Amino acid sequence: MKAAIDEAIISFKLGEMPVGAVVVKDGIIIGRGYNLKETEKDATQHAEINAIKDACKSIGDWRLNGASLYVTLEPCPMCAGAIIESRIKRVYVGAESRDNGAAGTVYDLLNKKAEVYFGIMEDECKKLINDFFSRLR
Repeated sequence: MKAAIDEAIISFKLGEMPVGAVVVKDGIIIGRGYNLKETEKDATQHAEINAIKDACKSIGDWRLNGASLYVTLEPCPMCAGAIIESRIKRVYVGAESRDNGAAGTVYDLLNKKAEVYFGIMEDECKKLINDFFSRLR
């Protein structure tokens, strides 16, 4: 999760909602991503999507069988769909998303498709998000 937080810090420095993600397979990070929605003016530029794309490019396959995703904020429905489609097995979540979380908080799209674990370095992940909103105010 520390590597995902490092990715979130990059988006924070860009003025983006600080969300970061990494894809890990066999103990090695194969994909990294952070939120770039505002920078790219593209609603699909979520950390999870960017990390999955990077991982697929890294291994030369769209199937990420047996991989794990570490993400600082609970995936939205779009990202949950990408997680399912890429066949990621485990998802480790830092903080819940009470607005749009699709791993069980608002929607339950990942149930029976991936193992989901909440609260990984939760305080650090929440602090980044709180700092971001404090800066906006």
